[in-house]
Order: sequence, then structure tokens, then C-alpha cells
Amino acid sequence: MSINWTEEVEKRKQSFLEDTKKLLHIRSVLDEENGTKEAPFGEGVRAALDFMLELGEKDSFTTKNVENVAGHIEFGEGEDMLGILCHVDVVPEGDGWSVDPYAGEIRDGKLIARGVLDDKGPTMAAYYAMRIVKESGLPLSKRVRMIIGTDEESEWRCVDTYFKHEEMPTLGFAPDADFPIIYAEKGLTDFDIRFKEGSVQGGQAELKLVTFQSGLRYNMVPDAAEATIDLDSDPTYLCQSFDEFLKENELEGSYLMDSGQLVFRLKGISSHGMEPRNGRNAGLYLAQFLTTLSLDAEGKRFVSFLSEHLHLKSRGESFGIAFEDDITGPLTINIGKMKFESGKESVVGVNLRYPVTFNFKEGMKPFHEIMNHIGGEIVVKTHMKPHHVNQEDMLVKTLAKVYEEHTGEKAELLSIGGGTYARSLQSGVAFGPLFPGREDIAHKKDEYMFVDDLLKATAIYAQAIYELAK
Repeated sequence: MSINWTEEVEKRKQSFLEDTKKLLHIRSVLDEENGTKEAPFGEGVRAALDFMLELGEKDSFTTKNVENVAGHIEFGEGEDMLGILCHVDVVPEGDGWSVDPYAGEIRDGKLIARGVLDDKGPTMAAYYAMRIVKESGLPLSKRVRMIIGTDEESEWRCVDTYFKHEEMPTLGFAPDADFPIIYAEKGLTDFDIRFKEGSVQGGQAELKLVTFQSGLRYNMVPDAAEATIDLDSDPTYLCQSFDEFLKENELEGSYLMDSGQLVFRLKGISSHGMEPRNGRNAGLYLAQFLTTLSLDAEGKRFVSFLSEHLHLKSRGESFGIAFEDDITGPLTINIGKMKFESGKESVVGVNLRYPVTFNFKEGMKPFHEIMNHIGGEIVVKTHMKPHHVNQEDMLVKTLAKVYEEHTGEKAELLSIGGGTYARSLQSGVAFGPLFPGREDIAHKKDEYMFVDDLLKATAIYAQAIYELAK
């Protein structure tokens, strides 16, 4: 029996768009402040989960709510299971939209709404793909289960909870990234380097660093930094030095005197922390300038550490941990948070991404030795191990075949420094929905997907489900 998957999607286009818009209408932004036992991450997030589970029940799937933070929709029989990992939570909409961010308006062939690309549109595409396969009556040897998360944009507590209670799929994919296939993802860890107050001694200095602040998120290159200095002398020469530094480095900044203190402000260029070289770290540039001044011992240690070990050194070379492989590229270090206050503990927030073949425990030993030598305490916040599926694996081969049949283009294998739900699976890859050449506007204002791309992705997912579960 031969099925034209594209035609099957076209038959359901109207209901697909209606259901997608209904899901997009729900403002499913994390709201723990108003969370309850029934809705731990907020009423909107729970409403989006309920919508998908109720849709599954209506269409005669088997459904289950898991601790009100995750759920699944399933059909088929068999010992093995194909898993499809999706999420229905979204980041806040932010400002500057040209349309209502939750209306699901279609303009010029684009469906515009918060979450339409990440990840509600792909979730509905995968759901309709499941429905098409189920309604086709084609024989399958595996169960097919969509696993729905509600905390992907934050701490992944949804999938952590889910897999404490439910079985791990035999294989699967996450429709929450790029086509063709993302088969490898770097290891990710966020940690703080903390320097205790009063742990460094020194003589009198002309200037005292009072405060230093830059960055709010581990995984972003900071685009602003500010430092405050106590001084009793004329600040003219300091201001002139700062102006020269800004000019030499083609940066913007400013300074002002406030109650006997000189405040320096510097602007950088923000970018995602997975590639620090795409931005200009304001905090590290400001630290570099401050090392040219005669600072007190505590302040000097802080800015010298930033400047000597981290400024323009995003590959770990100054710590002896530089590493690169052919699968996922180089190890990267992003300094996303920097905070200093005289007389108190100072903190440097690090986002480190390492290749799949990097032995993390052994490879990080030089880093720990340097930290022990200079008195920096390491406090790990999060750590996700790298994820890699062999390019010869049946999962990868099958998805590549399906993609090539639908697009006529070679299914190039991709690796990323970011993380997708695929790494929650023992054998899983990220598969779509963003086609090559399309703008990645997830998390930005006027987030959109072309309707035709959503429909094409649905057809690809339907055939992929059948090929993997038959």
C-alpha cells in the first residue's frame, strides 16, 4: 500500500491550522510564582499540556498526564517504542511585535506567533503526522509515543520527572531544531568561580575597585558592563585613558563622577554563548582596561583573572583545556556573569561547552589545578553530558532517506553547541522543523513559520514515523 504523505497532509490542512492556532492562543510562559500542585509551572503552561492531551483523547489516542509537568500521547503496539519529544512552554513574548503575539495571524504565507517555531508549530506537525499514520491503518511493529514537556525553556524538570516514572523510548527524535539532522550535541555545563572576600592581601593602592557588574545569563555574551572606583585625585587622566582604550578597540562607553566615585560604563555586542567570538564581551573588555590602573589587591586580582585568562580566550587555551574534534568542533568558554563588590565574595559565571569526544573528568584537571592555585572555588549549577548518535545508525539513515525523498536535497548531518530534547533520549536526534536557508527567529519578536514549511514538515514526520515504526 503506497501513501502520498503530502496529499494526506493537504487533506487535513484546515483542521491542522485551526488546532495550531488554538495552541498558539495559550500564553504558556513559566509562572512558578503562581504555581500550584495542579499547575507547578503556572496555569498557562498547564493549559497547553491539557490542550494536547485532550486533543489526543478526542482522536482516540492513549494519553497520560505525568505529575502535571509532562504527558504523552500514544498509539500502536509492540515492545519497542518510537519517541517524539516536544514541548509546549514558550519564552515570554517581549516587546516590539507587529501583531498580537498569541493571535496566530497569517501574513504573506507566514504564521506569526510566540512559539510557532519553538515548539508549538512543530509539536502540532508531529501530532498530525502521528494521526495520519494511525488513520492509514498501516501495520506497525512499535508503539509511537509523543512525549510533551512543559519546562524546556528553563530547567528541563519536565523530562527529568517524566523519565523517573515512564520508560525510555527505544529510539526517537525531537522536532525542535533544524533540518536535515542534528546527530551530535556538545556537553554543556554552567558553573560559578567564586573568590572569597579577604582572601588576598596587598599594600596601599591609588585606586580602589568598589563594584564591577556585567551579564545576567550564563549562555549570553554580555553587551554591557559597569565598574565603580573610589579615588581622591583628579580623574582627568583616567577618563582620557578610557577614551583612548575605547578608540583603540572600536568600542562605545562613558564615565561620570558620583560622590567621589568614578563610574565607567562600556558597551559590547551580545551573542549566544555557544560561540563567544560572535559577540564582544563588555565585561572582559572593561576588565582589560582596569588592569592598566593601580588598583587595590582585591580588585586587581578580580580584573586580572578576567583579563589574563579569559579576555579573547574562549577556547580554554589559558587553562590548558583547549580541545577540538571533527564531530562537534572546539571546546568553548563563555563568561556570561561577572560580579564584584569590595569586601564581599566575587563571582564569575561560566558557560562551558565541550566536544563529544572530550573526557570531561580528565580533561578538566588542568583547569581545577589553576583554580586551586589562585583560590577560586568552583560551584557547578548545571551539567548535561554530550550526545551523539553514530552516523551509520538506523535512526540517522532512515531520517536522511525520508528527508532526501521529500526535499531532493542531501541530508547533511549537523552538530551543535546548544542542547535539544534529543539528548534526553538514549538514541535520539533533533529533526527539523527549520529548513536550510530559513531565518531562525525563535525567541525573537514576530516569531514565524511559513505555513508551507509546517505542512512539508508534517509530511516528512509522517513518513519518518512510519518508516521507523513499521
